[in-house]
Amino acid sequence: METQVQERTSIERRLLSAELTKSVWLSPQTRHLEFRVAGVDDFLFIPGQFISIKQPKPDGRVHTRAYSIASAPRGDATFDICLNRIKDGFLSNWLCDLEVGASITFHGPHGLFAMRERKTDAIFIATGTGIAPIRSMIQWLFAETERNRAHEFWLVFGTRYESSIYYRDEFEEIEWRNPNFHYIPTLSRCGDGWAGCRGYVQDHVRQIVAARANMQAYICGLHQMVNANRQLLTEELGWDTKRIVFERYD
Repeated sequence: METQVQERTSIERRLLSAELTKSVWLSPQTRHLEFRVAGVDDFLFIPGQFISIKQPKPDGRVHTRAYSIASAPRGDATFDICLNRIKDGFLSNWLCDLEVGASITFHGPHGLFAMRERKTDAIFIATGTGIAPIRSMIQWLFAETERNRAHEFWLVFGTRYESSIYYRDEFEEIEWRNPNFHYIPTLSRCGDGWAGCRGYVQDHVRQIVAARANMQAYICGLHQMVNANRQLLTEELGWDTKRIVFERYD
């Protein structure tokens, strides 16, 4: 997931270097990248946070973009990101074309998009590469039983086509191993062969949360989707805004 970062402080941030160890396509336009941070034994971050990657342009100006970390802390110096190749996007194309063994320069982690009270059920809502920080949270949540015991969790992921259901096998495996995790991919432009859910994420969110109380919601994606789900939860269903944690990336 990518957002533009504007530097608003003169305080110098500590720059780190990381080597690309794996690069695979998730879809024709979306890349999954795995990195190992140089010079440290452990790269500490909170699931949901992001890093800011810096790269000089040919004209000498330094280009900076923020990318959500798409993996949970592993107790080592590694992390993942995923991003779309954007037409005329300097850094997205540079990263998508990066070869294994090459290095990036970045600072972080940053950000406040993170899990709050874990003594409640929760619904995770994402579209597109907004799945990146949600994947980090869910990996962490189900890495140890005591983190998710006695509560129910839903992931509603929306995209247009079946080919763009990112990390599908991984979430299906988590669902298979954990009866309290419910994975719901939904397509807005599916063909006749699609047997799963159809329509926009908010259509299914309404059905899940309408009859349940004391839930938390984590929402990440384009602003229109985020706003639609916040409006659904607060105005239609009467949720307190404190129960909704969100991040927009456009």
